[in-house]
Amino acid sequence: MQATTQLIHSIPVDPLTGAVSVPIYQTSTFVQDAPGENKGYDYARSGNPTRATLESLIAQLEGGSTGLAFASGLAAIDAVAKLLKTGDEIVAVDDIYGGAYRLFTQVYAQFGIKIHFVDTSDPEKVFNAITPNTKLIWLETPTNPTLKISDIEAIAKIAKANRCLLVVDNTFASPALQQPLLLGADIVVHSATKYLGGHSDLIAGLVVTKDPELGARIKFFQNATGNILGPFDSWLVIRGIETLHLRVRQHGESAQVIAEYLEQHPAVDKVFYPGLKTHPGHEIAKKQSKGFGGIVSFTLKHDHIDAAKALVTSTQLFKLAESLGGIKSLVSHPATMTHKSIPAEKRHAAGVSDSLIRLSLGLEDAQDLIKDLDQAFHTSAAKFEAATNAHQQPASC
Repeated sequence: MQATTQLIHSIPVDPLTGAVSVPIYQTSTFVQDAPGENKGYDYARSGNPTRATLESLIAQLEGGSTGLAFASGLAAIDAVAKLLKTGDEIVAVDDIYGGAYRLFTQVYAQFGIKIHFVDTSDPEKVFNAITPNTKLIWLETPTNPTLKISDIEAIAKIAKANRCLLVVDNTFASPALQQPLLLGADIVVHSATKYLGGHSDLIAGLVVTKDPELGARIKFFQNATGNILGPFDSWLVIRGIETLHLRVRQHGESAQVIAEYLEQHPAVDKVFYPGLKTHPGHEIAKKQSKGFGGIVSFTLKHDHIDAAKALVTSTQLFKLAESLGGIKSLVSHPATMTHKSIPAEKRHAAGVSDSLIRLSLGLEDAQDLIKDLDQAFHTSAAKFEAATNAHQQPASC
């Protein structure tokens, strides 16, 4: 059975009414037959039927044993980090999501957990960064925002040999393209706000574990901290997942067209997209994924923050906004938006330059998006030139 067919029929019909849409159980508590005797649920923080359907669905999609739904992607990351204790160490991708960087360096570091940031696209660097205290290897692949590719299978072998857990943030690829647990990872994390939800109308996070015991530990943290996803947002994620494969396919087709267009544009310096044969991770991405995703990043030949700002404020169809993975195309400037919490020197070392721009391709026609970029390049060039000339003119007496 094809993945799209299996997905659609993994979403259950309501056994009580026959409803083809999962019911929203908007309740805080459940009547018990006797003290401690219930129909599977007692209090909605500990479990809710709508949330349980989503958790089961994401576990199936990722090929895992246990799925857990949280109030945000960062809440999901936080729950995984709670597996660690004082003195433990993390080896993490250097080109990391700014929120995860902030969480690791400003929250967990104060509890005595040390983080080593390395270029995980080179497995040897991962191996060399491991110490006897390393307990967790943290990957994003593709990374945010330079779209580096890490060999999940190779790093999984390194993790296993060193008794480390391998966690993969699979937000950019989604299970429609990539299943890290089947490649040897122990835990998968998602910001379901992005491709899984797909409509820019919710905040949610998901965790999937390969091992049931590991899943039970994280479920304990979910219940103990109360960092749960509500029933309505759970339903929204389920609704989004129903069209995941179709949307991701279109996102990827448009991204390929846009990446090839940008490669030829005279104002562009570098294009980052795994679907390009010039991308250093192209072959690994082909091996471990069914596609290359809907995100394209690029830098400008004018490697200046003002040039980037001029461009991202000149688009019309591309909306300047945080986040990604929705049906509308978005543009962002990581240095001043998603990655502003990372110190400039660390951002630059990871390849996030001041002129780097990230595009999230939506479901618009690709040729319309190219026309929008054409006019934005033209408009922003005039803006940047005018601003530069004004700055260079001597002040009047």
